[in-house]
Amino acid sequence: MTDKKRAIATEQLPSDFEKGTVHIPAADSALTFLRNEAGETVDVDENKLVRKIDFMIIPLMWCAYFLQYLDKASTSCANVMGLQADTHTTPDQFSYLALAFYCSYLVCEIPQGYLMQRFPTAKYLGVQIILWGVCVTMNCACKSFPALVAVRVLLGCFESAVAPALILITGMWATDLYKYKKAEQPTRMGLWYLGTGTGTIVGALSSYGFQHYVGTTFKTWQIMFLMWGLITIAVGILIVIFLPDNPMTSRLSHDEKIFAIERLRNNRTGIENKTFKVYQMVECLRDPHTWMISLITVSSSVTNGAVSSFQATIIKGLGYDSRQSALLSIPGGAVNVVSILSATYVAGRTNSRGLNIICLIAPAIIGGALMAFVPKSHGPAGPLIGNYMTNTIGAALPLLYAWVAANFAGHTKKVTINAILLMSFCLGNIIGPLTFTGSTAPVYTPAKIAIMATGAVAIASTVLMLWKYRNENRRRDRHDVNDRGHVVDSEFMDLTDRQNPEFRYSL
Repeated sequence: MTDKKRAIATEQLPSDFEKGTVHIPAADSALTFLRNEAGETVDVDENKLVRKIDFMIIPLMWCAYFLQYLDKASTSCANVMGLQADTHTTPDQFSYLALAFYCSYLVCEIPQGYLMQRFPTAKYLGVQIILWGVCVTMNCACKSFPALVAVRVLLGCFESAVAPALILITGMWATDLYKYKKAEQPTRMGLWYLGTGTGTIVGALSSYGFQHYVGTTFKTWQIMFLMWGLITIAVGILIVIFLPDNPMTSRLSHDEKIFAIERLRNNRTGIENKTFKVYQMVECLRDPHTWMISLITVSSSVTNGAVSSFQATIIKGLGYDSRQSALLSIPGGAVNVVSILSATYVAGRTNSRGLNIICLIAPAIIGGALMAFVPKSHGPAGPLIGNYMTNTIGAALPLLYAWVAANFAGHTKKVTINAILLMSFCLGNIIGPLTFTGSTAPVYTPAKIAIMATGAVAIASTVLMLWKYRNENRRRDRHDVNDRGHVVDSEFMDLTDRQNPEFRYSL
């Protein structure tokens, strides 16, 4: 067979499962499907199938993440469009809006993860997007700070489902060797994560455009929230209808489904299991790798929280007006897009995540230094460039998503680590805006120093993580495989990375 076409023979199942219509609750849903549906062989054009999968899932996932980040970018832009004055909100209270959002986001991660495992993933995601779209439209009716807080709390509840759902869906389709295997997971996650950079750009452009509105019926920021809220509701409906919950229930042909599942075998992370396993949750909580990933995410997200909520405000503090601040936010989004595309491409080609994460955090530290220490007498160029450089750190998050997807096996364990990862992201985004206080406006020097310090912590933690993974892989190479050999269909037995001695961690 050529590379374009490959025949995959379904491996013999364990001897204690006879062929027939059965359900294997302890194993992955993919094993039940292969056990009941697979024939002797399937013959599928792999390149054509990959393009079909990409077209089926990535545009909708990008729309979901784009709109989620656009909500944050719109809030930042609305601040320079008169939101504070119109709602009688002080600068310190505006910082608390981000706190309210991320606190509810954090609290809802665990229940969202549980419900996401119990219900069809894509349908559940679509419903959450519809509900958050309704909340975005409600922003335009807010006349006071308490009303804004109430809406941001609800938005945090519903948006908390988006990133973990997209991580799970990507893991159901993307493999981790060459030909759309684990090494391509960073690329696929990077494609939908481009919603952050494109959200910044579109948010800035829409803010600039709406600021030319001269009517008196609505405020410019009200129109912006209303429009994007209605678009979000429409996208949520499309996701409910068109985004597949998993390969087994997708619109692929029978042979394509089998091929798509078999290609994930070498990931050793499974596809889906609807049985919540408490022991996997406990294992995740006791796993040192969990808390190292958490530390990297918290420390790197401090900068992300600062940039997403205060980029336009920082630029305006350099002496620009509201319209100029909106336009000057666009290069930050472009930096984010280029960083995501380049970092995820390199990570996919080299199958390396940790080193790329370090390379993305380092420019943000330098950017923080430029913003904090370039004298005001030198003009705004240095701090403005530093502001743009901090946008590279946002590209580290899809690599962290991909690192988690590749290195945590067992469906309940994956759901648990995804929740912890996003809770850590929330914690960093809570800390970030709190470093911007009214007493330090408009310079915000302490916040810029915090960007530097937390970036250094993230780099040190990533180096330690790489060392741990490398040592564990070497230990397993020396002992486990030689002692136990290959267990047939262990790839779809819903084993965790610690249970499966054949599992190797991606660096």
